[in-house]
Amino acid sequence: MTDPKLPVLISAEKIQARIRELGAQISADYPQGDLYFICILKGACFFMTDLARAMKRDVSVDFMGISTYGKGKTSSGEVRLTKDLDISIEGSNVVIVEDIVDSGVTLNYLMHVLDQRKPHSIRIAALLDKPERRLRPVHVHYSGFQIPDRFVVGYGLDYAEKYRNLDDVCVLDAE
Repeated sequence: MTDPKLPVLISAEKIQARIRELGAQISADYPQGDLYFICILKGACFFMTDLARAMKRDVSVDFMGISTYGKGKTSSGEVRLTKDLDISIEGSNVVIVEDIVDSGVTLNYLMHVLDQRKPHSIRIAALLDKPERRLRPVHVHYSGFQIPDRFVVGYGLDYAEKYRNLDDVCVLDAE
């Protein structure tokens, strides 16, 4: 689905091509051993599903819910864990799958939480990265696209729970 009122920043075709590249890269980096994708709900579920299908090896998935935005366009700065993992990640390779890395507040918090659970390794895969917005240091190992400081929706990203189902990533300047 496309919304003709919203300008497309990244087309569905470019997204899918980049996800195939990321899947091949992650598969090559982790040729064996336990590999878990930890999907950050709700926005990253679209990206994680396509990324898991692009993998050249087995991968297990689980979900975490983290919230900093609420219904606005700017982060509240307060991180809340809304859903925890159902599995143990001790000794496993973990790739946190996120829709967008913005301020880094959420992922900085999450990396600390997950590191306490003693995984073998933790890396981050993000569809979108806005490095100029960083407030906390976060290294994105697998970055789909670096984007400018614009509010974007589509392909899992929302504004007040709308627009997640768009195929493209679009700019939402005013609502």
